[in-house]
Amino acid sequence: MHNAEWQEDNEADHGSAIHEARLWRDDGWTARVIRNEDGEGWAVEMIKDGEAEPALVGPWTMGRDKKNPKPLDTPAFHTLVKTAAEVLRRHEQQLHAMLHKNVMVNTASATLSVTLDIVPNEDDPYAILAAQDESGEQLAAVRVAPTFKLTRSSAENWIANEFRRPADR
Repeated sequence: MHNAEWQEDNEADHGSAIHEARLWRDDGWTARVIRNEDGEGWAVEMIKDGEAEPALVGPWTMGRDKKNPKPLDTPAFHTLVKTAAEVLRRHEQQLHAMLHKNVMVNTASATLSVTLDIVPNEDDPYAILAAQDESGEQLAAVRVAPTFKLTRSSAENWIANEFRRPADR
């Protein structure tokens, strides 16, 4: 089955549970046992409902006959769901860390939180540089280049420059 066909099939049936030896769909996930690309052995892919790409692809155990894959079962499926969900969670954390920066700056009168939130728009990526006071009230926000480097020094310079938009570098 081609990937596009598999995606259509996955989207069409995502509401119904399937518990087969090589296909297990339940709880918002689909596990599918597939032959390894090199033709040696088996792999399992875990796809979250609505996603086009697998969250996880890993080796799968051979069955007792040493020719066919071990059938999927409830405990294996739950372990696969837990592992795939953890992979997605780590990916989301990594992406969040790349797109959202934060530094604290002490001024003569307050401690300010300066944030940089990158918007990875394909056509026009940009970032928002913002400052909040200790109570969370926004003091300023300006649009900057997505390549703007937020450091304590750049934040202090922005504050000292009365929150004027920094020059793109």
